[in-house]
Amino acid sequence: MTSSSLDRRTLLRYGTGALAATGVALVANVGLARSASAYGWPGTLSQGSSGSAVSELQIRVAGWAADSAAQTYVAVDGSFGPGTAAAVRRFQSAYGLSADGVAGPQTFGVLNSLEKSDGSTAHFNWSEFTSHDGSGFGGGNVGATEVKENVRRTMYKLEALRKKAGDRAVTINSGFRSTSYNASVGGASNSMHTYGVAADTAVSGLSTLSVYRIAETCGFSGLETHTVSWQHVDSRVEHGNYGSGFWWWQDGVA
Repeated sequence: MTSSSLDRRTLLRYGTGALAATGVALVANVGLARSASAYGWPGTLSQGSSGSAVSELQIRVAGWAADSAAQTYVAVDGSFGPGTAAAVRRFQSAYGLSADGVAGPQTFGVLNSLEKSDGSTAHFNWSEFTSHDGSGFGGGNVGATEVKENVRRTMYKLEALRKKAGDRAVTINSGFRSTSYNASVGGASNSMHTYGVAADTAVSGLSTLSVYRIAETCGFSGLETHTVSWQHVDSRVEHGNYGSGFWWWQDGVA
């Protein structure tokens, strides 16, 4: 990953834990300093709320789907139910907020600090996820616009994984793949990489097994074996129309 500012370089090197003594405001506003593309949130969102703002909230807290290994995910359906409330509480707790499951100004402030002005997220760049053959987000099994939105959702889940990993830097070895590039590396024709819902990752200072175990809590429905040097994660169950609408944790619960 490339750095856009001294603050971000410092954060990647030392992690937000090094700044904890200065409080959440520093983590949210200085450690992730940039021109945020702030979403126009309403006053609050809570159980019973519905609509596009709830869908956006669900995308951003999807990586907080569980406290421990669980084959569950936060549905992006625009309906704020118990599952969304639980994910919001986990997110709030992780960032030092009052964990009441109600998304209000403080929660929205932290959520917005995780978004960069180009729509990517605080610790991930679009360029990390483009196909290695130079085709960008084109040439996949769905159109480039759909791929990019899928990548954005994956980024937010990976932000949660990164936070749970102690703010360690996450390297993306492979994100989206065009169908031609995917074929050249021996990928299945309907690989989740060709839709933008998958990433092969490595986390600084952690074994692949440790990353696998964290990913079990992040709403990922596809996990490749942890016996290799990268950890594949994907969200296949949320996209059953892509042809792989089933849970696939290759090593089960680790």
